[in-house]
Order: sequence, then C-alpha cells, then structure tokens
Amino acid sequence: MSDFIPIKKIRVHRRLSNGKKVDVGQLAQNKLSVYFQYDEGYLANFHSLSPFKLPFNHNLIKAPKTPHNHLHGVFADSLPDGWGLLLMDRVFRQNNIQTSQITALDRLAYMGNNCMGALSYSPVSEIKPRDISGTIKLEQLGKDAVNVFEGNSHKVLPALANIGSPGGARPKAQIYINPLIPTQMTTTSLAGYEPWLVKFTSPTLLLGHEEGLCEAAYLTIAHSIGIKVPEWKILNMNGDNQQSNWLAMRRYDCEQSGDFLGRYHTHSLCGLLDADFRQPALDYEDIIRASQVLCKSPAVGKDFFKRAIFNLFTLNQDDHSKNWEFIQHDDGKWFPAPFFDITFSPTPHNEHSTAYVGYGKTPSLKAIQKLASLASYKNWIDAQTVIKEIIDAINNWDTIASKLSISKTTRDMISKQLKQTQLDNKSLLRYL
Repeated sequence: MSDFIPIKKIRVHRRLSNGKKVDVGQLAQNKLSVYFQYDEGYLANFHSLSPFKLPFNHNLIKAPKTPHNHLHGVFADSLPDGWGLLLMDRVFRQNNIQTSQITALDRLAYMGNNCMGALSYSPVSEIKPRDISGTIKLEQLGKDAVNVFEGNSHKVLPALANIGSPGGARPKAQIYINPLIPTQMTTTSLAGYEPWLVKFTSPTLLLGHEEGLCEAAYLTIAHSIGIKVPEWKILNMNGDNQQSNWLAMRRYDCEQSGDFLGRYHTHSLCGLLDADFRQPALDYEDIIRASQVLCKSPAVGKDFFKRAIFNLFTLNQDDHSKNWEFIQHDDGKWFPAPFFDITFSPTPHNEHSTAYVGYGKTPSLKAIQKLASLASYKNWIDAQTVIKEIIDAINNWDTIASKLSISKTTRDMISKQLKQTQLDNKSLLRYL
C-alpha cells in the first residue's frame, strides 16, 4: 500500500456558455458519506443542477449510498465508466495506488476541469499526468488506445489519459480539431479549436472495425426522421485501411464564445433519477414523464417516443439510463440532448435495457399505445404515422450502409435481423 492520502474536500465550479467560470459549492466526505452544499452566491444567481434529487438550498445534502458509490447523481455524471474508468485506474496503479484506496472525491479531483458538461473540480489531483504533447498524430493515439483496450499494453500515455469523461466501453479519446486545418489536432484545448470525441475500433468489438461506420449509418437514419443527433464525421487516417474508419462526434456541450470555449451543463437520466445504469432499472414511461417535467413541455415526450420506437426496430438494445441526457442552458431551461450511442447492439437475451411499459422486447400494442398517449399524441393514428416514417427510414439501411462502404456481409447480417424484428413486432405495424 502507498502513503496516498484521500481528498476530503473539493470545490465544484460551473463554466457558463460565455466561458465565465462560477463557483457552485463544495463536496466533503467523512467516514460515513459524501456531503454537498451550494454556495449562497450560486443559489442567488443561478439554477438547480439537479432538480429531482438535489434540493436547491443551502442545507448540507448527504449523498445516497447507492447507486453512485456515495456520490450525488449529478456529480457522478462527471465520472467516466467503462473505458474512461479503465484508464483512470491504470494511472492510479502506475502511481502505486490501489483502487481500494480511491474515493469518489479522488476521482472527481482527477477529472478536474476535463469533465463532459459544465462542471469542474478543484484542486486538481496531482496524480493525473499532464499532457504537454501539443499537436498529435491521431493514428498513433488510436493505436495506443486499442493496445490498452485489448490488454496489449498497461501504460497509459498522458495524451490518452486526457480523454475527459466519455462513457461507454469502447476505446475513445477527446481531441480538439482546427476547423481551418482539420489535420491539426491536439488533446488540449486551444483557442479556435473545436472539441470532438473520437471512437476507435477493435476486432474484439461486435462489429469489429465497422463499428463506427454502422453507428454513422444509424445516426443518418435517425437524422432523416427529424431526431436531433450530434454533428459527426468519419475520420480515415490511413486511406483504404478499414481499421482507421473512426467515428468522430462534435461535443454538443460546448459553445465557442470568441477565444473562450463555453459549456452547457449536462445531466444523464441515470444521474437525474439516481438509477443504476448497469441494471435494467427504467422504463420508457419513466423517460417520457421525466423529460416532460424537466423540460416543462408535454410535447417533448414525442421526441422520446420517436427514439423509443427507433431503438425497438433497430435493435439498439444498449439503451440504458446513462445513454439518455439533458442539457441545461444558463437561464435554467432544460432541453433533450442529441440522440447518441445509437447502433446495432443486440443483447445476449435480446432484451432492451429500458423496458416498454414492462416489456423488455416485443411490447404489446396496448403498451405502445400507452406510451404514445403519454407522449401527447392526440390519437393512435398520429402515432402510427410516426411509426411508419421510422420503419420507412430503417428500410433504407442497406442503401445508407452501402454508401458508407460497410461490407455486404455486415449489411446482410444486420438487415436480416432488422427484418426479423419487424416480423416480431408486426402487431404494431398491422395498420401501416
């Protein structure tokens, strides 16, 4: 064991969309739990970070024991899972610190000002390696990431450790791209550079090196039916080499304000409702109701109904609570975040992580009708029109996938399962 001393107190800050940084409050921990207290100044001038679970007052607020390891959900959103957590733990081990010694506040201090969303934490941990590499070669960064992901390397380079807090299990990195010279990239923020997340590929993934291309096809389909998705592009750093077809998505939580990079506060449904994203704990009923209350708009439910139907018929079954997110503007108003992490992802038991009125798969007609009514559709006929639009778009899978140079083998495999899904759910399509 090392002589590592865990952090006991940490300050919470928020970056506004104009780049200004404001103090939010303080987190502190003892042997029992973690506690948070808003600053009086923040209470007087700004808005609740988490209106469902975090009281907006000056009281000392104790974090629940579960599901975020003694951390309030809104701050747990600042931490990575899967890939990001793997990198973080590797860095701690490189410093002779065991994961059993690390607290939630140590992890927040490690993230510092490099979180997704608007929140940041100080003081920043001295454990995190400082990235002073400047411009990078993305191809080498991807190779380093995949080597760590596949277990071929245990060394985490500073440029790779500086990834921010993207979720999910796939290897990825946060980069900044010069919009005037797109080949110029860094892993540290520079004036005028745009923030992007790049998802690398590996033969160990379900769709191998076509993972990014298939996600791009799904984003294209979703966009075609009016669902807002992140701005994206395929980066191919090695000509015809399929292994370098990486999906890059521009960060929607950032706002360019002159030479400063402003931020929007983001909050996952997982953090908002204190749900365990590792378990199938939520229903699309919960998502629609929560979105309508948070965004103060019954009509916003229609957007989530569309996303629910899209997920059902595209076999995007990795639809857990951390893949649903909301954005708060500086004036306190909330909006649905773009539809992200959508791809062909059947689970071992062919069940969705989020249920459809209690159904993990093949929901009944009554269940979907209930969701449509909850989502503020005037009648079932209007909802059916939307379902038909989604099915028609999904039926363009092969054409869209072909344009993205996805192999015929992969196109046919996915196409076969998409058609079977329509047969399995024919009760919803009977009158289309």
